[in-house]
Amino acid sequence: MKSHTSDSIKRGLDLGVGVLALGLSAPAQLVIALLVRRNLGSPVIFRQLRPGKDERLFELVKFRTMRPADSAADPVGDADRLTPFGVFLRSTSLDELPTLWNVVKGDMSLVGPRPLLVQYLDRYSPEQRRRHEVRPGLTGLAQACGRNSLSWSAKLSLDLEYVQMRSLSTDLRIVAATVRTVISRQGISAPGSATMPEFMGAERRTSPT
Repeated sequence: MKSHTSDSIKRGLDLGVGVLALGLSAPAQLVIALLVRRNLGSPVIFRQLRPGKDERLFELVKFRTMRPADSAADPVGDADRLTPFGVFLRSTSLDELPTLWNVVKGDMSLVGPRPLLVQYLDRYSPEQRRRHEVRPGLTGLAQACGRNSLSWSAKLSLDLEYVQMRSLSTDLRIVAATVRTVISRQGISAPGSATMPEFMGAERRTSPT
């Protein structure tokens, strides 16, 4: 009952804060949308299916930060498609402002494990898949503790830790820590990567042959 009550309170806070934040950020979002259009062209909004609570898929929305991939040209990586303007949006988390709509709709929460790619679902260990027992969040314990400077193993371990210890007081501490991380612009990219290397799967021990 306590968990159910806490989840109901958390959803109420998500809805209230999400609606308020969307309204207050509307002028800034309009300016950013115009800048994205001028710097990167259309579409302004990036849309992608992501797994949410209980692995149900939803459409994540955020401001686009990369040039579109040219299928007719040689394949290019994120570093080639990411512009200085896109780096600025990511480092300040301004690209995440439209994602507040996902929070209002109930796809996401303000705090929870970040929603990752659909193709990662088959790569998690059974323990790591528990990250989908709760709604994904705009920020989470992993983001508060280092963002993309952490290894995949460390990030997923922190996601699981959040699932096990989540509470409203924990959420408040994570939000405060995330603000400090974003202001200092720490952990924007993994070492040697423009963003974060692809998650290839849980490490498995093999017996010597």
